[in-house]
Amino acid sequence: MRAAIVHYWLLNWRGGEKVLESLCRLLPDADIFTLFYDPTAVTPTIRTHKITASFLNPFRRHYRNLLPLMPLALEQFDLREYDLVISSESGPAKGVLTSSSARHICYCHTPMRYLWDLYPAYSREWLPLWKRALFAPIANYLRLWDYASAARVDEFVANSVNVRRRIRRAWRRGARVVYPPVAVDDFYCLPSGNYYLIVSELVSYKRVDLAVRACSRTGRRLRVVGDGPEYKALRRIAAPNIEFCGRVPSAELCDLMARARALIAPGEEDFGIAPVEALASGKPVVALGRGGSLETIPLADPFGGVFFQEPTVDHLVDALHRFELSESQVRPAHLQAWAQQFSEANFIAQMQAILNDDARSRTAPNSQQIANRFACLGRD
Repeated sequence: MRAAIVHYWLLNWRGGEKVLESLCRLLPDADIFTLFYDPTAVTPTIRTHKITASFLNPFRRHYRNLLPLMPLALEQFDLREYDLVISSESGPAKGVLTSSSARHICYCHTPMRYLWDLYPAYSREWLPLWKRALFAPIANYLRLWDYASAARVDEFVANSVNVRRRIRRAWRRGARVVYPPVAVDDFYCLPSGNYYLIVSELVSYKRVDLAVRACSRTGRRLRVVGDGPEYKALRRIAAPNIEFCGRVPSAELCDLMARARALIAPGEEDFGIAPVEALASGKPVVALGRGGSLETIPLADPFGGVFFQEPTVDHLVDALHRFELSESQVRPAHLQAWAQQFSEANFIAQMQAILNDDARSRTAPNSQQIANRFACLGRD
């Protein structure tokens, strides 16, 4: 069986790329297709696979502006020789064209946010004024293509119950839930330092500005790990007690997690790998009480942190105060044990079971399927 993995783009190292790396271990002979590819942005595990980039790749520095051309680029990939296609969807990936005999499984991190649940924010607030007028007709066209291309997928797998609801709302499709892999065994616990931590791409929907403003107002130390288009704007509003660390190597990230007082997750997460990494480090999380955080952060037995209900600075400041009053309840070993359910081994075992189920259903139709076929013949 020849397998292909389609990933939206390989230009940075975030949660989606960690899932791709695990899929590469699950399917060590699979070929990879992607819209944009920077070899320096991925691990050796991914680079050992044959990687085909789209015709847009020479313009990858401007990939955010090439969204209207991405459907065309995806449909140019020749996947006729593959029996199994797994698309990794967050940007467009599922829209590839496969042969009628191939099985297409989409592992969905989320339907494209800027087309669906976050479209009002992008079209009215987050995009520069000159881009908003252009974005509306382009987004309308892309939503039609995105909805239609969902019909090309045989089965969806969502990375959380939260994303399963989004898939149902956007594409009217069901999905199984398989939580993404987290390298929980790489993390460890050390005595807490006097700082809070954020690990995030610096983009608008992550709402890092809430944490920067809250800690600037109260004087709490905050370290921000990550980079992105919001970096300069965040630096302008940050007080001297806010430290921007940029992107850091894995070993340094583990050390920062191990010594943090708590992680702050101020945006609505699809699933939220960073909060699970914090729990694997024995550290609690102060998070917006929406999205994937509701599935990963325990509030009791063990005590894993606190939620705030509205994405405002005042609500976050109140949550930090409530956390500090309850901080003595944290049991690092209990949090580390909780985080084990999100291990890579669990992810690979569940995805392998899905592939095995599919193989059995294709080679051995069950009695109900056969009965349905005869019933159709009788009606004809």
